[in-house]
Amino acid sequence: MEMNNFSEFAFHPVLMEVVENLHFRKPTEIQRQVIPAVLKGKSVIGESHTGSGKTHAYLLPLFNQINVSNREVQFVITAPTRELAMQIHEEVKKIIHYAGKDHQWKAKLLVGGTDKQKMIEKLKEPPHIIVGTPGRILDLVKGEAISLYSARSFVIDEADLMLDLGFINDVDQLLVRCRKDIQLLVFSATIPQRLEHFFKKYLDNPLHVKLDDSLSPETMEHRLIPLKHRDPAAVILDIAGAINPYLAIIFTNGKEAADELAAALQQKGLETGLIHGGLSPRERKRVLKDIQNLRYQYIVATDLAARGIDIKGVSHVINAQLPKEEDFYVHRVGRTARAGMEGTAISLYDDQDIKLIEKLEGKGLTFTFYNVKNGEWQEIKAWNDRNLRVKMETNAEKEAWKRVRKAKKVKPGYKKKMRKQKDQIKRQLVKNNKRKK
Repeated sequence: MEMNNFSEFAFHPVLMEVVENLHFRKPTEIQRQVIPAVLKGKSVIGESHTGSGKTHAYLLPLFNQINVSNREVQFVITAPTRELAMQIHEEVKKIIHYAGKDHQWKAKLLVGGTDKQKMIEKLKEPPHIIVGTPGRILDLVKGEAISLYSARSFVIDEADLMLDLGFINDVDQLLVRCRKDIQLLVFSATIPQRLEHFFKKYLDNPLHVKLDDSLSPETMEHRLIPLKHRDPAAVILDIAGAINPYLAIIFTNGKEAADELAAALQQKGLETGLIHGGLSPRERKRVLKDIQNLRYQYIVATDLAARGIDIKGVSHVINAQLPKEEDFYVHRVGRTARAGMEGTAISLYDDQDIKLIEKLEGKGLTFTFYNVKNGEWQEIKAWNDRNLRVKMETNAEKEAWKRVRKAKKVKPGYKKKMRKQKDQIKRQLVKNNKRKK
């Protein structure tokens, strides 16, 4: 059934008011496919790129099923980092606010870095919805501050990051304490094979929605700049002069590289923020607040920030270092070109990155090759331009031989004539190929 707007989901009137206040007019593809299944109580694995509307694909149908008069935990939402949990909780609070005072939906945020005793006091009257990190929720469950056995649905957001950060065991411990028929809703940009065993343990015939087989949105441009032994900070300074971004995230491989690059860019006069897993919770909170207040135009970050934090308004992603794996490239560039907006991904590369570039090209990604000098873009030939020319020549040679007319009677000098004919056809084929490009 084609669903053109949210009224097709037959939400309660109060939730339709919430949808109107959120200015949602048309469901995204993930919402269109997931919401009906969640409403029916079916377990779901949702796989789609960042910014595709996954959060509201589960929040809206879960809120639609809250029994307000029943003061017990009805839904549990887990996220791998406190920042992500806080961002989900902000969306939950918006829904509660727009529902008005007549609908007393209650939600609690359970994350580390907060006063545990105060949290225990607040949990004496259980909320309908819990949002938090697995470790903190498990800590409170073990301390009998709260029970999850009444929960009907359990959400695992950013499941692959949950696995990478080692929190999947905490999730496992939480699910052991839930009812066996709990609805499990798993969401991520990519679902690694290592999660298969986990799914078999808890998921019974789930709906698997996998969207966006392309590596990135069509609205995104991918540019490559050869490093050629230059200082990355100097190249990025040149890029900064050419793009003047609303907000650019600059990725490095690891915390030390991030520290060094941020310091170098600050020294060169760029207003640059820094965010990675090595910062204290207080520092991370301060940087995120500065980002929200538009203090920075540039943020140097590691892959944890690409996954664990939702930074809005990113117009450009710059890879100071390309990652080692394709999935990480996808997650990084997924920070921009969100929800139909345009975006640009710019990557510095050297010879060791060629394998990754080839893999990404093999999966359908199109790169354009540039240099940047004095704040001006200069389009250059691709790193494999010579190989492509050789390949084109070889293919043209084979095709030309196929088209050469074979003489019925062999006469002296026939081989020379055939070669001449082949060369003429080949020249024409190469000429035509260049025109197409």
